[in-house]
Amino acid sequence: MNSNDWQQEQERLDLITEKLKSRIVELEPKVDQLSNQAADIRKRFWEEVTVNTSTHEDFEESYFTIKQQSAVLSERERSHQLKLQQWKNMNRLLPSPYFGRIDFEEGGLGVSEQVYIGVSSFVDVDGMSFLIYDWRTPIASLYYDYSPGAVAYETPGGLITGRMELKRQYQIRDGQLQNLFDSSLTIGDELLQQVLGKGADAQMKSIVSTIQKEQNAIIRNDKSSMLIVQGAAGSGKTSAALQRVAYLLYKNRERLKADQIVLFSPNPLFNSYVSTVLPELGEENMQQTTFQEYLEYWLGSTVSLEDPFDQLEYVLTEEATPRYDSRLNGIQYKSSEAYLQALQSYAMWLGREGIQFKTIRFRDRDLITIEKMKSQFYSYDPSIRLVNRVGLLQEWLLRELTLLERKEQSAFWVQEELNYLDNEDYAAAYSMLHKEKGVFDFAEEYAKVQEILNKKRRGDEGDFDFVQQEEDLLTRLIVKEHFKPLRQSVKRLLFIDMNELYLQLFRDDAAYREMTGVTEVPKLWPQICEQTTEKLSNLELFYEDATPYLFLKELIEGVRTNTMVRHIFVDEGQDYSMFQYEFLKKLFPRARMTVLGDFNQAIFTQATNLHVVDSPLIRLYGEADTSQFFLVRSYRSTREIVEFTKSILPSGETIVPFERRGSKPLLVRVDSSEKRAERMAADLAALQAEAFASIAVITKTATESRDVYETLAAQGCQELKHITKKTPNFAKGILVIPAYLAKGVEFDAVLIYDASSQAYQRESERKLFYTACTRAMHRLLLYTTGVWTPFIQGLDISLYKEQH
Repeated sequence: MNSNDWQQEQERLDLITEKLKSRIVELEPKVDQLSNQAADIRKRFWEEVTVNTSTHEDFEESYFTIKQQSAVLSERERSHQLKLQQWKNMNRLLPSPYFGRIDFEEGGLGVSEQVYIGVSSFVDVDGMSFLIYDWRTPIASLYYDYSPGAVAYETPGGLITGRMELKRQYQIRDGQLQNLFDSSLTIGDELLQQVLGKGADAQMKSIVSTIQKEQNAIIRNDKSSMLIVQGAAGSGKTSAALQRVAYLLYKNRERLKADQIVLFSPNPLFNSYVSTVLPELGEENMQQTTFQEYLEYWLGSTVSLEDPFDQLEYVLTEEATPRYDSRLNGIQYKSSEAYLQALQSYAMWLGREGIQFKTIRFRDRDLITIEKMKSQFYSYDPSIRLVNRVGLLQEWLLRELTLLERKEQSAFWVQEELNYLDNEDYAAAYSMLHKEKGVFDFAEEYAKVQEILNKKRRGDEGDFDFVQQEEDLLTRLIVKEHFKPLRQSVKRLLFIDMNELYLQLFRDDAAYREMTGVTEVPKLWPQICEQTTEKLSNLELFYEDATPYLFLKELIEGVRTNTMVRHIFVDEGQDYSMFQYEFLKKLFPRARMTVLGDFNQAIFTQATNLHVVDSPLIRLYGEADTSQFFLVRSYRSTREIVEFTKSILPSGETIVPFERRGSKPLLVRVDSSEKRAERMAADLAALQAEAFASIAVITKTATESRDVYETLAAQGCQELKHITKKTPNFAKGILVIPAYLAKGVEFDAVLIYDASSQAYQRESERKLFYTACTRAMHRLLLYTTGVWTPFIQGLDISLYKEQH
């Protein structure tokens, strides 16, 4: 880069900075003025509107006055929001107005345009000339997808072709040019090196300046109903997904709002970790939740649910217990496509026989029996769908309750309750029978009732007929009030015995085969049945049963859909079962789905393989409407850490490290737990002295993390924090955390507390160990007091350093 080019770029940067400052100064009073106007109109709204309902004309005039005032208020608020957003965008651009530039000559025009790209657009005062293009504009895709030469990009009007004459990258800080890079390939390694070399933060940051070509394809795909992204640890899956949300909001800003997008996170902690990315880009945050929260919402009022972390704790710690193998087999089977199909067949069988209901009881007696409900249910035409027959039975039950309610009015208990009513109750009944239009004077009506009751006591029958009418009305009201809970329970379909319907599957082997059409049950089926029955009999559900239970419930009762949501994102998608994907598709029938995951990090037993060509996820929307992406380059960690961690996996050779050098992983063997605690405390202090602000001590389980936290606290470690599944958000410092809660997050340095064969021995724990190690960006340290885990015993010794 010659000095003349640098000077020209700095001069342009100075010009843009001045224009931004000028526009900010110009906008500030307008923003304040519109805000004050909206507040003033809101405050004086009812002062300037008189509601008059005396005549039809007066009412109509009041209506249009209110409508006019409302329209003025809405217009001021819209104007204020627009100006405020412009003002925020300018301030966001000011420290670093742009990060890239392309010189593009459109085919046939013969004129080259300089296109500067930043996090937001900035238009000159003429309203026509773009000084900066938003990174999400169609032309900006050239920056991410091409090197100089022949290029093309899609627009709403069709494909635009031409030539890219120049591709340049910038580093700008506080309005000053720090670096320039001319690139002939992808986003330059020089810029990426500097970005990746920075320390980790408590919250994820935007990556728009370093989006890679393969990530850009994910971000801008708006044609497929299903996007499946299989990516190595640290390949930028989640970052690309969040930029995709920003892109979708930008492109569809007239018809898509942030609350129409839902992100399913691996845990609540992760929600806080990613919560700042979209606001950094000037967009509102989408809805963020976990699948467990959805299960709690739909089932939590009737049964107690195990969460996925408690399930994993059981898998990791209870290997020696008697029923461990049957529980493991149950988890695998209940998460499988085979079980999904079995439940669908079971629902069809229930359409012929075996439906289970609850008796509707009232005052310790049966009003409508199970037998009567079954008889009515199976009297409907068998060709009618199960869900519709349930609806017909619901209507029949409500009619039956109406008839029974009338009969109940003559019951002795009703007369007894009537005798205990006071004058206020009679006054309320009198008002229902006698009040005229207009304002009801309760005191006046109450006096009338007292007079009537006094006449009745004296034997004056003049108004007795009115009192009798009031008593009849009160009788009806008393019974109606007592029948109200019955009606509500019928409307909520509580007459269906869902617990018994699910338990019915686990009565015995032969019955299960008959009800589901299954020819082969899993190993240890009697023990699986025993565990499931025992749990649900206590109104509890294993985590592996929760989604199948809900799935069956909706096959019978109907799907509760949300048609407002247009996009759903599933992070750590390999840890979801096909039941969960089927549920999400039914719950959000109008939404497109983006699934992000890494099968090498599938730490839960119910994992779905996203990587295989015939993944069941493809069948969910169909092959023609599904796009698959594979991200193999790992950007998070140094080359030395990636080379070490990928060797842990049998198929790790497909992972490609980014060329950022650092220290080799350090394996530390000590003689005792006490010596390990002392050594770790010293290493943590040394890492903090190196200005590493985000350090994780990763344990295998939650129980171990609590013990380690107490041990290190006793060693006097500073800024120590214990992270549990209930911790609301991440913070900088030294975090003691179980491996499964660290998923999706990165740290400057990671210390694996126990990397021994005693801690990580089983093949099923390989991916958990890999996941823990891949959280490290710059430093990775592993400790043991005994023999190393077999996952690293056979590694090439050139991949690490070892100390005793």
